[in-house]
Order: sequence, then C-alpha cells, then structure tokens
Amino acid sequence: MAARHVTRRLWQPKFPVKCQRRGLALQEHQSKQLLRDFGIPVQNGKVATTPAEVPGIMREYGGKCVIKSQILKGGRGKGTFDNGFQGGVKIAKHPEEGEHISSQMLGHRLRTKQTSGDGILVEKVLVAEFEECDEEWYLAIALDREKYSPVVLISRSGGVDIEDTAKGEGGSLRSFHFDYDQGITSDVLKRLRKGVGASAAEAKKLGAILTRLWDLFVSRDATLLEINPLARTGVADFKCLDAKFLIDDASQRRQPELFAERDIQAEIPEEIEAQKYGLVYIKMEGNIGNVVNGAGLAMATNDAIAHHGGASANFLDAGGQATQSTMQKAFEIILRDDRVKVILVNIYGGIIKCDMIAESIIGATKELGRLPVPLVVRLQGTNSAEGLKILEDADLGFHVESEFGEAAKKAVELSKS
Repeated sequence: MAARHVTRRLWQPKFPVKCQRRGLALQEHQSKQLLRDFGIPVQNGKVATTPAEVPGIMREYGGKCVIKSQILKGGRGKGTFDNGFQGGVKIAKHPEEGEHISSQMLGHRLRTKQTSGDGILVEKVLVAEFEECDEEWYLAIALDREKYSPVVLISRSGGVDIEDTAKGEGGSLRSFHFDYDQGITSDVLKRLRKGVGASAAEAKKLGAILTRLWDLFVSRDATLLEINPLARTGVADFKCLDAKFLIDDASQRRQPELFAERDIQAEIPEEIEAQKYGLVYIKMEGNIGNVVNGAGLAMATNDAIAHHGGASANFLDAGGQATQSTMQKAFEIILRDDRVKVILVNIYGGIIKCDMIAESIIGATKELGRLPVPLVVRLQGTNSAEGLKILEDADLGFHVESEFGEAAKKAVELSKS
C-alpha cells in the first residue's frame, strides 16, 4: 500500500497524500474477506499473531507463502522495522523461513512513507498463499469530490511502484467517471477496455469484478475500494492480492458490523480522540503544530510552512468549532507530540468572529497553564483587528501576526530556535 504526494484534482488513493478525508480503514485481511463475500476472486490467506502459528498455515497452502504485516498505512513493502529488518511484505519459501520472517515483524514497529514518528507496531501478519502472475494491475473505485461522481481508476502497472508509474500526464493510471445511479454499465466497460488496451477476455473478467466491486462500494458505504495488485494470470484470469478499503465515518449506524471490527490499536490514538470532539487530526513528520479551520486553509498552511523551510507536525482542522473547549482539546492533542516545538493557530473568522476566537484561545491557554512551546496566532476575517488586539493585550507571550506569510515564517523561525 502506498503513499504521499500533494492531493491532486482527482482524489487518488494510496498516492502521496498529505491530507485526506477521514474514514474507517480496514485491515487487508478484513478487506479481502469482504471481497470474498461478494464473490470476487481473492488470494487465500490466514492471520497469525505469533511466529509459531505461521509454519502450520504455510503447510496448509503448500509451503511457499507471502508474509504480510498488517498495518493501516501504505508502503509496507519498502518499509523498515525498528530492528533493522527490511520490508513489511516478504516471500517465505518454506515454513521455517516464514517463522523467522514473522518473528522479525511481530512485536516490532514498521516505518513507511506514510507513517510518522517511530512507525506502527505490527501485531498481526497475514500468511497468504503464493500466487504466480503474468501482470500486476491496479484497480480502484473512489469518489471524485470535484466532479461529484464515482470513478474507476485502473493501470496495467500496479504493485509497489504504482506511485511512480502513475505520476504525471504520461503516467499509466487511467480514470473513468460514471453515473452513481447507473453504476458500471457496458459503456463504462467499453471505455475502460479501450483506455487500458484490454483484450475481450480481460474486459469480460474485469467487468464481472467491477460490477461486484461497485455493489460492495454502495452497500457498505465505501469511499474507496482499492486493489493493488490485481494479478492477471493465464489468458485472462484475475485475482486480488492486496486490498485497501475506506468506509464513510458517517455510516456507523448503517454498518455496525464493520465498525465493530475497527482496530483502534492499529490507528493513531490522537486521530481517534480528535474525532470524538469533531476535530480532524492527522499526524505528519515535522515539528510545527497547527490549528486551522478548513481543510483548504490547512493545506495552504502546510505549504507556507514548507516554503519557509519548516515542516508541519500535524494537520488539525477545527472546522467551525473555535470554542474554548475545542481550542483546549486541540492544544492538548498537539502537545502530546514531543516533537512539537511551536504551535501555529491560523484561523479565518467568518460566522465565528475573530474576537470570540481570541477569547477562546486565551481561555484555553489559561486553563492549560502556560504552554510549554511558543504560540503563533494569525487571525483574519470578521473582527480580526479586535481579535489581534485582545491577544496582544492578554500579555501571555503570544506571537501575533495578521499576515499569513509572516505567521508561517515566524513559526518556522521559532521551531529552529
């Protein structure tokens, strides 16, 4: 599973995405079981939580297997464990080798392009039957939030290098939008066949998979169903070797069985806690904590910080909830990250006026006691002048700025002092 670029016009899963919509993420083995339930061909596999379980599973599948660490972040295949072991996805040729490989994964932290800090603790591995294949394809159904329609994403160059092969205008990834109510029609399949140069036999098999994948997407309130790789074997047989699914967080009442399987331990605790308070928190790799309102402003803030030579420790979107309790919880969550050297609050006041926001910041700071790191505040919008004056008069050591660029620059300077 893959990566991190800047979000493009089309939301492309598993590609380098700094900030993405939150949802229930399923482990690979959970996603594969859903595929099986909908009659989609999937590689055989069983979960192991101890190295001792692995040899027996491998013998059941004929010996040669793939040992796959189960985490909710991408880039496992090229990741590194805290013990120096390379790769979170490994081929084991015999049971003894499988036991050794799993012992290097289980109980150790795996760091990939998508993880931050020390990485993620691996508590499960999927022991999957080894499958020979002629080609590795990439296949996904996602939502294009700009065009307000679902889209099929497909490439004949899938696998661990999909991030590189799909880049740019000349990349191998093809997209095919379709009508939500009509679903996967013959017209969609014709366009897809032409776009990727599929044979008639390949198109027929892909059509069957996509139709069932779309049924799964709709019935389970998915926002992303991604198969990478989709292995092609023989003349035109396809089998799913890896899968990543995201389920809409708003569907918890409609999908109680899926949410009951949520692996809280595998997720970042701060992200889960933030959700409880209506905040969106995503951990990143820098040392500048951010509190903003709006995803667009959050991404612009991250870009401004990078422009001045810094790096964000998080993405925290407070939305329209700039109350004292919200600010207090935002500061608490950010300050749990020992890497944070400074906090930048970048708020645009609209319905919630900037003077009210300023009072919330002051109240939260007093409630928490003096903050252990500098606080840079930039306010713009309704009553911004009044809000900035309130912050200055509070004499709490805030660094107050009205200009976006200056606020980002000051935060970067303080993060390096």
